[in-house]
Amino acid sequence: MFLRNAWYVVATSSEVGQGLVPFTILGERIVAYRKENGDPVALEDACAHRKLPLSMGRRAGDDVVCGYHGLTFDPAGNCIRSPTQSRIPAARVRSYPAADRWGLLWIWMGDPARADARNIIAIEKFDDPTWGHAIGGAMDCACNYLYLADNLLDPSHVAFVHPTSFAAPGTEETALQTEVKDDGVIVRRWILDRAVPPYYAPLVKFAGRCDRLQHYEVRYPAIAINKSVFTPAGTGGPGKPLHANAYVMVSYHFLTPIDENATRYHWLQHRNTEAHNTEITARITAGARAAFEEDRLVLEAVHRGMAGKTTPNINLALDAGSLRFRRELQARIDREQAARRSAAEENNPAA
Repeated sequence: MFLRNAWYVVATSSEVGQGLVPFTILGERIVAYRKENGDPVALEDACAHRKLPLSMGRRAGDDVVCGYHGLTFDPAGNCIRSPTQSRIPAARVRSYPAADRWGLLWIWMGDPARADARNIIAIEKFDDPTWGHAIGGAMDCACNYLYLADNLLDPSHVAFVHPTSFAAPGTEETALQTEVKDDGVIVRRWILDRAVPPYYAPLVKFAGRCDRLQHYEVRYPAIAINKSVFTPAGTGGPGKPLHANAYVMVSYHFLTPIDENATRYHWLQHRNTEAHNTEITARITAGARAAFEEDRLVLEAVHRGMAGKTTPNINLALDAGSLRFRRELQARIDREQAARRSAAEENNPAA
């Protein structure tokens, strides 16, 4: 169901402080907090004794004390104190590598030996003072994360789901190009000589019609990058240099499966204009959330419909990118699970 050797977003960095904060990621209960020096910690949210959530306990310095009988676990998950026993039991809870990056708290759900924070996605222009940032927000979606990934590889849906924001002439009929890369799938198209969509009309820095790039990309296992480019009509298209008055917005979408039926969805956006205009940032943030709420309503209904279907569903040509993504992701999951089974057999040959 999930690729585990990967970094997933748990929360915004500011959401996790000194307190014990519970999360569910890939169906696993986790408690996150920060050590006194600010470093993040993520532990299995279940005491080794009777599985009471450690998030119901308390902090003792950098350690966590279970609220049932006081078993105390250090940030590495080792039991270091047992006040009701004559000796400390050989017990531990799972510890997950965690790291802060881009204002977000990330967790590695697989083999800790393979965790390397340098492999967290690079966000271009994040520290560029000439680019404006909208940190965005988060929402919980009652649907499988792959339906969100499908949506983020589907430029065609904007004509129907977002008619008052992202839709514009050309979004219904312009052909899509699909590119399969080592780290994911890209679906893109240039829509030439059309009106600027309502969401972007107050933001672009030129008058009249536009050439528009829709770049929809999802990287394994669940990070999407949407790039929108608007340039004066006649100046855009594949291979052409970026016009001096082009408006560029790049949106990053982080899909974290809570379980097979729910997803935690974080996003942030960058633009190449008006870096310090807080009014524009607020407008972009509000508009994006409104559009993503439209997506959420549709995708939650899709999840329910697919889960309870009584007749077969079909695929359309516009699903080509998402189907390629799903096939390769499943192949990666299968290889990872096969490697885990092989390792388990080597470690326990008598089983």
